[in-house]
Amino acid sequence: MDTSPALLLLLALGFCCPGIFGQSLQIKVRSPVDINQLRVGQKLELECQTDKDSGTFWIHQDKSGNLHTIVFINSISRVTFQGNQKWSSRFQASKHNTVYHLAVKSFTPQDQGKYFCVMNLNQKLHFSPGQPVFLPATTVVAPTTPEPTPKRGITEDPNLNTLDPERIQEDLNFFCHIFIWVPLAGACLLLLIALVITIMLCQQTRRRRCRCKRPANGKPPAKPRTPN
Repeated sequence: MDTSPALLLLLALGFCCPGIFGQSLQIKVRSPVDINQLRVGQKLELECQTDKDSGTFWIHQDKSGNLHTIVFINSISRVTFQGNQKWSSRFQASKHNTVYHLAVKSFTPQDQGKYFCVMNLNQKLHFSPGQPVFLPATTVVAPTTPEPTPKRGITEDPNLNTLDPERIQEDLNFFCHIFIWVPLAGACLLLLIALVITIMLCQQTRRRRCRCKRPANGKPPAKPRTPN
């Protein structure tokens, strides 16, 4: 859950200059289980132990150093997640006496970093030591390839595996010419056929017009009179 700008400023001051805030409150963050072999998809459980009962914030500092407020648990065990929600699909939070619990339901690489408890007591912010939580580093072993065994009785021509750059360039030029000129020739042929069809249609239209006879004086012929 992202923090407000004012809370981010206070948190940044607390991390950079812890001496300006009260240090009399005892806060410890630990995990009840071994987190050295944490795996993706497992549940991460953290506990914040204090000697006061005034509510606490759970803060996550990611690997880039950015701060994110996860949840606030007040003194009467009321839980508030991001967006003033009472429930989260990623986290679980609870309180028992002066121990504040946080659980990441399914740990992901984005959840790596440090986790802090922050308490506001007598108008002073009190920060717990950060609890680092990281996935174990995995070492990748390069596969070993067996050396090829020499074959007896078979002589290979070293020139067979030699690539000729000039021949490769000629082959590339040949394929380029095919891809360029073949479509262009096809387009020209289609244009020629269309032109021939257009000329033939124009000639047929002119012949039809010529067959229509007109009178010499340019006037239409008179209609025959019907006898009364």
